[in-house]
Amino acid sequence: MSTVLQKIAEVENEIARTQKNKATNYHLGLLKAKLAKLRGQLIEGSCKRGGGGGEGFDVSKTGDARVGLVGFPSVGKSTLLNKLTGTFSEVAAYEFTTLTCVPGVFKYKGAKVQLLDLPGIIEGGISVTHTVPLTHLDEETVRSICQEYRIMNAQVALRCDATADELIDVIEGNRLYVPCVYAINKIDQITIEELDILQQVPHYVPISAQMELNLDGLLEKIWEYLDLVRVYTKPKGQIPDYTAPVILNSSRSKVEDFCMRIHKSLLEEFKQAIVWGKSVKHNPQKVGREHQLVDEDVVQIIKK
Repeated sequence: MSTVLQKIAEVENEIARTQKNKATNYHLGLLKAKLAKLRGQLIEGSCKRGGGGGEGFDVSKTGDARVGLVGFPSVGKSTLLNKLTGTFSEVAAYEFTTLTCVPGVFKYKGAKVQLLDLPGIIEGGISVTHTVPLTHLDEETVRSICQEYRIMNAQVALRCDATADELIDVIEGNRLYVPCVYAINKIDQITIEELDILQQVPHYVPISAQMELNLDGLLEKIWEYLDLVRVYTKPKGQIPDYTAPVILNSSRSKVEDFCMRIHKSLLEEFKQAIVWGKSVKHNPQKVGREHQLVDEDVVQIIKK
């Protein structure tokens, strides 16, 4: 904590020493962004939120979860989408083949996962538009603030004469961090020694999309990071239906979440549930709506 306080003091002193003029706007914007991040760490202990709101790609959500393919141009994202989902996304050996978001869906362990092939990340991929004259910010300052928050691709629309502090407040309030898996593609083109070096990368899966090498390993890693729970239904007097599990997020996998996922009226008529699986001590066991379900539980709902 003392280290964070020292850093805050250092940045504040540098801001105080820096003269405010057009030539120093970029530097001041960078300092203010650093200061806001440090204060966030001081309040929360660590920065738990990040990401980017605002305009982007409007793609209808389908399936039980969503995964985005993010990376530089010509690294094989479109090929990977084609191989995993059977959806066509144009592939070529030159950059910027994918110019918009291309969705596809793959099925894994009973869950339908939407896969989004996003345009390649490019340096300076931050566009700035404004509807009013800007007296406090310029495009270079906006980009420096975004880059301080590791936002490399964004559309920044300024509809008022905003200051650097106001821009930082918006970014702070609209960021969201998500889990990430590094799919290292084209491993068929490197040596064993180079592959050993890559083993040091965290959250890493080596693949070759073109050669279809280790795609099962990638799917398993994605499944692990999605942290989904499969719950099977059992109608009264019948065997469980293992063909179409109800997919829940592990953070919202109570019996009441299970009921709501099927239909909200089921929760209104709910009396109790009978559960088979690892979440109960006895098989079967009667439970209430607050009972926490785990992967591959079997549930039968008893209505009032």
